[in-house]
Amino acid sequence: MTTSINRRDFLRAAGLTGTGLLLGFSARANGSAQLVNLTEPNAVLSFELHPFIVIENTGSITLINHRPDMGQGSWQAVPMMIAEELEVSLDQIKIRQSDGLRKYGDQLSGGSSTVRTGWKRLREAGAAAREMFRQTAATRWNVPVDECYAEAGTIKHRPSGKSLGYGELADDASKLTVPQKITLKSKKDFKLLGKPLPRPDVPSKVTGKAVFGMDVSVPGMLYASIEHSPAIHGKIVSINDAAAKKIPGVKAVLKAERPMPHRTSEAVAVIATNYWAALQGRRALQVKWDNGNYEQTMDSGRYTARLKEAAKKPAAPYHTAGDVAAAFEAAPKKLEAQYETPFLAHAPMEPEVAIAHVKEDGSCEIWAPVQGPDGAIQSVSAYLKIAPEKVKVNVPFLGGAFGRKAYLDFVLEAVYLSQQMKAPVKVVWTREDDVTQGPFRPAMLSAMRGAVDAGGNLVAFEHKLIGESIQRQVFKAPLGEKADDWAAEAITPHESPYQIPNAMMGWRTVETDIPIVWWRSVYPSNSSFGHESFIDELAHAAGKDPLQFRLDLLQNAEGEVAGRFRNVLTQLREKSGWDAPLKPGQGKGVAIARSFGSTCAHAFFVTKQGSGVKIDRVVSVLDCGMYVNPDNVRAQTEGNIVYGLTAAIKSPVTFSDGRANQTNFHDYQVLRFHEMPKADIHLVENEEAPGGVGEPGLPPIAPALCNAIFAAAGVRIRKLPFDITNLTA
Repeated sequence: MTTSINRRDFLRAAGLTGTGLLLGFSARANGSAQLVNLTEPNAVLSFELHPFIVIENTGSITLINHRPDMGQGSWQAVPMMIAEELEVSLDQIKIRQSDGLRKYGDQLSGGSSTVRTGWKRLREAGAAAREMFRQTAATRWNVPVDECYAEAGTIKHRPSGKSLGYGELADDASKLTVPQKITLKSKKDFKLLGKPLPRPDVPSKVTGKAVFGMDVSVPGMLYASIEHSPAIHGKIVSINDAAAKKIPGVKAVLKAERPMPHRTSEAVAVIATNYWAALQGRRALQVKWDNGNYEQTMDSGRYTARLKEAAKKPAAPYHTAGDVAAAFEAAPKKLEAQYETPFLAHAPMEPEVAIAHVKEDGSCEIWAPVQGPDGAIQSVSAYLKIAPEKVKVNVPFLGGAFGRKAYLDFVLEAVYLSQQMKAPVKVVWTREDDVTQGPFRPAMLSAMRGAVDAGGNLVAFEHKLIGESIQRQVFKAPLGEKADDWAAEAITPHESPYQIPNAMMGWRTVETDIPIVWWRSVYPSNSSFGHESFIDELAHAAGKDPLQFRLDLLQNAEGEVAGRFRNVLTQLREKSGWDAPLKPGQGKGVAIARSFGSTCAHAFFVTKQGSGVKIDRVVSVLDCGMYVNPDNVRAQTEGNIVYGLTAAIKSPVTFSDGRANQTNFHDYQVLRFHEMPKADIHLVENEEAPGGVGEPGLPPIAPALCNAIFAAAGVRIRKLPFDITNLTA
């Protein structure tokens, strides 16, 4: 949209007083963003404006966080990138969450992208404001600009010692055009970035003052608890709601719907004046379901059999080199193996919750902990067939998400019920709803084939990744026999730069009715297990140390990624004491993966204990380029260890007779505090552009652990999850 508005209307729409300085971004025709002064009297304004800096002449400084915080630290990271160049400290600013409007641009927290995408442009915004204040102060004092510098929200004149606060300069600065040439600070000059500063959101979360989705209430709000079909896509045959309607507080029982990207399922909602009544009413319902053919099609055992059948067929290649088949046949040592990863639930600590109010004027307001408020606006407007401008989204903190809350079925359920009840309705999912209804991390199969020659050199390598495509199911991509290019991450030479003369990495789609979506680290959480475990098998076949085997494969590899792989592995060797002798019964395993722009390697050390092993320690090296807060990076990597171990040794989600077998934390377990191994995390220091940190530490966890188990116990694990206390091949 390019519709222009006048300055007064824009300031009013932005909720500003009209005094001070407002900097943000305007979308260019080529899709890039141009930094603009939104308060300049002669500025040409449009609805495509993204204000990120608001400095009022009272001295108040507000910075916008445009990526919802689900625990990953965006509440600090986004304003910190601006504040560094603006020369203000975090205690001098207020942070405001964006509301999903297009003026803030892409607002999806996902793909470990917040810092990666904001690193340059947000710092440029802060630096531009700083330079405008310097210019304003120099003009007022009639001194050269070079004699003025910014410090702690003031401009100081070095020779005279005079100073002016940003608030005193804001009105005059607002009349300037944004400088075209902006010089960013060097890493050596950073005062905030790269420092282990406390996160500003933590105190409110510790004291209970922070507002999460479950905490929100609005006047006149009703509550809904929704009975979904156990077979997810089952059809309603009959509803007996007599007992439910007798529950005090129950207002209505409605046939409802759960709109998912690939289909809409039927449901029954109990609406009440309080949540307890809604839940009790739901439990009193008697609903008969027609499961159709889903008892046959939604069965994880049958699905795995289909994956294995598909492994016999050719894959759509991501990468080919040489002749794998010929090299495989000619080699003296050949290996073939299949690695299985299951469906998994996201299991955020806060289950799905949303309030929707479809109003009499046709507009709709949402209060929901969603990962992408701009996506929520688009989904709700499409669902209600109203203009996006008539939808408003309010985003509180998210109590965890891991990909689940980018899937907006629960929001649309609330919209549907609000429309029916003509009142604001709060939909609350139970833990059981979350675990049994999904969407889930897709189950996948890695079909591997490889060979080494008489000299122990890897001469053939094949990786066929087989499963349902998120692009196909969620985004309706017409893939057909084509490869899902999203699934190539972490396994093609671009991100796994081993030099192998004969290689093929490819994909094959096997469709399922089980709803899927991205799960923390998405496809690499599946593919790296087979990829790096099989490298270990080949190293063993070659009679080589697995870490040295990897370095040998990288020895002559060219390019930045290969160099960073070598450096991470070399640092891991040193930091972990890899070459030190182990005691009898001990074993060590290594794995490395690059995803979301970062490279991470883990070394696990385990000791055989009875029929299983215990994890002694894990040593991690992460190269994520320049980072915002090292404490947060380590915390994210610890979270990846927890999630990676959960996927490796805890519960899967399995389906029998069309329904999930697991229901709650008693049978879908997450790693407990006492099960967390000693973790020693090291960050690579360089001045490379930032990579992600929320997900890259997860993919190498399972293969590194399983490789260590093989070294200690001689048991090769090829199916996740497994019982670490009772190992079987």
